[in-house]
Amino acid sequence: MTSISTKTRELIKGYLEGFIKGLIDAYKDSEIIKPSTAEEYLLRVSPKGQLKPFQAALIPTEIIRINEFERGLSTRLGNSFEECARLIALEHHQDARRSYDIEEQVSLAAFAEAERQKEYYESVAKTKKSKPSFEEMVTAVLNAKRTDDLETKKARADLYILTKDDKELLFEIKSPKPNKGQCLEVTQRLLRFNLLREKNRQNLKTYYAMPYNSYGTNRTSYKHSMALQYTPFNEAVIIGNEFWSIIGGESAYEELLEIYLEIGRENSQYMLDALAFGF
Repeated sequence: MTSISTKTRELIKGYLEGFIKGLIDAYKDSEIIKPSTAEEYLLRVSPKGQLKPFQAALIPTEIIRINEFERGLSTRLGNSFEECARLIALEHHQDARRSYDIEEQVSLAAFAEAERQKEYYESVAKTKKSKPSFEEMVTAVLNAKRTDDLETKKARADLYILTKDDKELLFEIKSPKPNKGQCLEVTQRLLRFNLLREKNRQNLKTYYAMPYNSYGTNRTSYKHSMALQYTPFNEAVIIGNEFWSIIGGESAYEELLEIYLEIGRENSQYMLDALAFGF
């Protein structure tokens, strides 16, 4: 049995077609002027600091434009993962939403404790001391609650899913190679999700989701030191097939990648024509 139905497959393909076209439209007309002489190029000014004299001298403008497109694609790829996850989840769960706001009245002391727990986690990780578990950090946040400092607070999750058995799943979907700041920020967000959803914690799961593993197929192959050191990796992080299996079943990851491959094959000539040859 497939994880992605024909209907959802067509929705995903339509979305990805538009995603690619939008990116191409953003980059195909970008003006890249080949330097005529060293003197001419060295007189140029770039307010955004984009001058690269030696690359511009060596590389054809068509390749530079394709390279800019690739960088832009990599930057925006996370949006495509979120939308594909939402479309697949709608087939398998009660509800699925992107950019989901959680708003509740909570203790300011407890809300601030999430920040303190993040800072403490960073300090012990740096010194190689024993790190608290994620559940211990959540408990510390909840234990910091007071009743005389309530205020409405809001946090936004990249993806929200309500399962058929009324479980709430909250995901922060990020790169498999985050920097230290990103690792700690996501950890803090997950703590605050648990505070804001405390009334339903028995039916709540919060995740730091990486849509793919850049080191291999298995979780044990993952080697990115920042994530391993600065996140509660074994408790809160899900990678590749672990994530997509929750979204849509065991074959969802492979089926989705096949759709991306199909879109890539169907649009390869169009991308080359638009970016390299201007038509």
